[in-house]
Amino acid sequence: MSKLGFIGLGIMGTPMAGHLLAAGHTLYVHTIGAVPEAIGAAGATVCESGKAVAEQAEIIFVIVPDTPDVAKVLFDEAGVAEGLAPGKIVVDMSSISPVETKEYAARIEALGCDYVDAPVSGGEVGAKGATLSIMVGAKDAVFETVKPYFELMGKNITLVGGIGAGQTAKVANQMIVAMNIEAVGEALLFAARAGADPARVREALMGGFASSKILELHGDRMVKRTFDPGFRIALHQKDLNLALSAGRKMGLSLPNTATCQELFNACAARGGSGWDHSGMVKALELLADFEIGESAD
Repeated sequence: MSKLGFIGLGIMGTPMAGHLLAAGHTLYVHTIGAVPEAIGAAGATVCESGKAVAEQAEIIFVIVPDTPDVAKVLFDEAGVAEGLAPGKIVVDMSSISPVETKEYAARIEALGCDYVDAPVSGGEVGAKGATLSIMVGAKDAVFETVKPYFELMGKNITLVGGIGAGQTAKVANQMIVAMNIEAVGEALLFAARAGADPARVREALMGGFASSKILELHGDRMVKRTFDPGFRIALHQKDLNLALSAGRKMGLSLPNTATCQELFNACAARGGSGWDHSGMVKALELLADFEIGESAD
């Protein structure tokens, strides 16, 4: 069994770390705030810093909210970099900037260690069920070393390319997810305003070409008005900011990505930063002055 480190025990990280523990690996953990009881009870060793995790573990997994958070975990005082020794591997499973990812990798590699970017898709459901899609940027040999651990956390594991390629794939994923949420919200709002039962419309569409995970899971949230995250709007805003910023640098027009970001911005302005991203439908409902759960005139 391997000595592994895990930093970031939030909605996603807690079940992911749990799968590593359940497989019998020794796990050293660190997180902001209290370590979830289930992780401690399963036998993880709680460390006071990222440095302490890196001193003990051979491979260190990180999953935190944003680019600056990864920088703090890795390079602040008592961060991971201070505890590394040559030959160790740092695996960042956060969703952050591909540009900064390459910079962080260069700094870790200068210490004689390897770096992997491996953002995930599938949300809390995928994390709990170990069915995450994992998009990986790494050297081929390093990927083969960490792949068995990814297989404990996910199902669709793809080496996309070199460092930064995983993050690029994740940004593309988030663009598609946002646009699908907008499409499902718009369609269900249309159906409800036209007088149809949106729950039955969703059920009918699930059997046809419009079927999707977004329609299945988030369409259900929209109909039932359950917007507890899930995946918070604030995090999806961060991901779309990465897409739009990179698009500007490359001279790309990304009009529908920009529209989705504006809808998320409208939700945030109404106190919805912490809503599940399916809550984008509330911005569409505001524009229509009609909610999916209402009766049509």
